[in-house]
This record gives sequence, C-alpha cells and structure tokens, in this order.
Amino acid sequence: MKKKLILLNGGLITVALVATVLNEYLIALPGSLLLGLRWLALTGLLAYALLRQNLTTSILVAMLIGTEVGYDFPTLATQLTFLRKIFLQMIKTIIAPLLFATLVAGIAGHSDLKQVGRMGWKSLLYFEAVTTIALFIGLFFANWFKPGEGIIPPTTLESELPTVAPQSWQAIITHAFPENIAKSIYNGEVLQIVVFSVIFGVSLAMLPHDRKQKLVGGIENLAEVMFKFTKIVMLFAPIGVGAAIAETVGHMGIDVLRNLAMLLATLYCALLAFLGLVLVPVALFARIPLLKFAKTIAEPVSIAFATTSSESALPKAMEKMEKFGVPRQIVSFVMPTGYSFNLDGSTLYLALATIFVAQATGHDFPLSQQLAMVFLLMLTSKGVAGIPRATLVILLGAVANFNLPEWPVLLIMGIDELMDMARTSVNVIGNCLATAVVARWEGELDDVKMQRSDQVPEEDVVAQLLEPDEPKPLSYPSGSNTFL
Repeated sequence: MKKKLILLNGGLITVALVATVLNEYLIALPGSLLLGLRWLALTGLLAYALLRQNLTTSILVAMLIGTEVGYDFPTLATQLTFLRKIFLQMIKTIIAPLLFATLVAGIAGHSDLKQVGRMGWKSLLYFEAVTTIALFIGLFFANWFKPGEGIIPPTTLESELPTVAPQSWQAIITHAFPENIAKSIYNGEVLQIVVFSVIFGVSLAMLPHDRKQKLVGGIENLAEVMFKFTKIVMLFAPIGVGAAIAETVGHMGIDVLRNLAMLLATLYCALLAFLGLVLVPVALFARIPLLKFAKTIAEPVSIAFATTSSESALPKAMEKMEKFGVPRQIVSFVMPTGYSFNLDGSTLYLALATIFVAQATGHDFPLSQQLAMVFLLMLTSKGVAGIPRATLVILLGAVANFNLPEWPVLLIMGIDELMDMARTSVNVIGNCLATAVVARWEGELDDVKMQRSDQVPEEDVVAQLLEPDEPKPLSYPSGSNTFL
C-alpha cells in the first residue's frame, strides 16, 4: 500500500512540477489548473503522512502544505497565527518543569557530585570554543561577500526599532542569576532556571540519603510526566508548524527572497561552512555516526526551522538525545545550558549582521574594531533568549556600542524570518551535538544504544491515550548511568 502511494505521489508531484515549468517558460496554463495540480499532489502527500504515522514526515508535509496555503491564500494564512501561538505557548509550559525536574534529579540522584563540576567546565569550554569559531566565520564571510555594499538607505522608516541601551559586562553576568524563580519562569529565562535548578539539586544531594530519596523519587516521576506531556503536545506540532510557515509566506510573500538576496546568501553560505568545517569534524572526532545523528535530530530541527524558535524544539531535542544514547543527567545539564551559551547560528549571524550594518552605512570598520566587536559579542551573545527575533535586540545593542546608524537593521527585519529559520536550526544542531560530545568526553555515551537509535520505533501516543496500560511499578537498576 505504501509503495503504491509513494509511486502515485511521485507521479502527481512530477505532473505539478512539469505544469509549473511549462507555465513559467513555454505556454500559459490556466491558474485554476495549476492550483488543482499542486493541491492534488499535496493531498497525496497528506495521505502518505497519515498512513506513515511518523512525526518527522508529518511535520515536513505540514511545512509544504503551509507554504502552499501562504502562497495561494495569503489573507487566510496570516489569520492562522493563533495556531502557531498555541503550539509555542504549550511548549513554553513544558520547559521550566522539565528543566527543573531533569536537572535536579540528575544531580541529586547521582552519587558523584564531582561529575557535575566536570560537566560544567567541559561544557563551558566546548561552548566558548565553538561559538568563538562561529563569530570568526561570520566575520570572514561578511568581509568576503560584502553584503552591505551598495545598499541604498530608505527614504522613510515605517517600522520602529526597540530602544536598547548598551549593557555593561557586570549587568550581563548579574542577569544570569534569578531574583525570583517564579519571575524567571514567567519570563522564560532559561539560564536563570538552570542556575536555580543546579543549586537546588546540589543542595538536595547534600541531605542524608534517607531524607532525600523520597523527594528525588518524586522529582524523577515529575520528569517522566513532563516527557509524556511533551509527547502529547507534539501531536499538535504538524498543525503549529504548518501554520507558522503559512503565516510567514502569507505575510512576506515569495518575492521577499529577491530583496537583500546577497545578505541572505551570505548567511546561508556561512552557516553551511560552519556545519561542514566545524560541527562535522567535531562529530567525527567524537566518533558519532553522522547519518544516525542526523536522523535522530530531524524532528527537533524541523520544528525549530518552521517556528524560528530554539525553545520550541528543546523538549523534543532532549528526548531524542536520550534515545540516542546520551545519559539523561548529561542531556538535562548540557542542553539547557547550551541554550544560553551555545547558540552557534545566532552568534555567527550577529557577527555577520554587525559588519553588514557598518558596510551599508559606509563606516570604516578596521580589523581592530572588528576584533573588539568579536570580543563584545562573545559576552553579549551569551544568554540570548531562544525565542523568535531575540537576536535583533542583541544586534541593536552591538550597533549602539559602536555608534553605528540603526536604519540597516530595519532592512534586516524585512528578511529576518528567513534568516532566523537557518540560524535557529543550526542552534539546535549545535546543542544536540554538544550533549553527545560531552557524553563522549565523560566516557558515558552508550554506543550500543547510539547504533540502534534509528531502529527504535515511534511511541504511539494516541494508542496510549485511548487504551492506557495498567500502571507498573518503577524500577531503578543499580549501576545504571541513567535514572528511571
């Protein structure tokens, strides 16, 4: 059945593509015919996704359908923003309890507190090395491609930029520490939640074994509940992702690709170079199979690409990396910490965009100032919120620090959604790889589980909801690297 459906879909897609090419270059075809052929092909893909019952396939098909809805019905597409917001808001409800539960259980449930310290300095060392390389790659491509040269300033500015005052390094460091954990959760301050959870976990670990065990067991159960919660929310992911893509295309149109094409091409080339020259060699050095790793992270990366939010992919990325063979205590520590210190794509973009602003305004930006900018961004890019368009605020801060005009940032805003898709995807890839690298560094990466990661069947959440299993007692195998 699946093979026949694949062949049918292939035929429908081929017919739609041929008709589109003929209409573009040879003979004008009725618009209704082209519309019907495209939607017929998409209907076939939708049927295949429903038959396949795989989240990755469903998300990819939803992205195609969303693109078509945005192209054919832009007014309707822009009204679908509420679906995207529902998905993102549900994801945000998961993050704080999931991070707290996994971090505290991983630290307090682990007998060796020295490992927590080792993971801390190893993670920070890796993050700083990789993000610094990302900054220099962004700098290199900005000076090579020169995307800002020849940009004509707009005569009128129809948008308003947020006011951003330059921040001192003391203020940036102070912001990492919570003054009120409820406020940190409300504002989605991931780094502050991590700091609180780490200190709470260490404090709990210092209690006598008998006194802490009941609380640790309850927190471990909370972690399991939040992972089940994630699976339920992910059932809505194809709808939320499709709506996000539809809104983007409907709001901006396909023609936006022609505007500032050089800047867009420069960023994509720089990110591809970063993946090929930095992350791939790191994965090979850590003996991580690239194809299995790519298949494992396909779902969280596709979610991040469509929603332009690293935060939306966090729960799924943590779940996938645990299935990949990374112990939960390492995933729960490295992944959320990386969301503040290891946003590789955003860091590269900030270096490139700052040079773009200088080029567009005709300012002489010598190498000494560019190096000073790199060191500034090494600090200010840490703690970038994993939400859409948060890097614009950091960019404005860098522009303010170097007394550059702000009008080029308005031009960047026109294509920022398209740029955000790419840099957010690289953020998620980089953080997933970081967990595997630190696990390998600690000698705790499960090679057997990693090699079998692409053979693990998807859990049927719908079936569990309709026919829940009988409750089973929890067991904790002795000597295990993971808990539960």
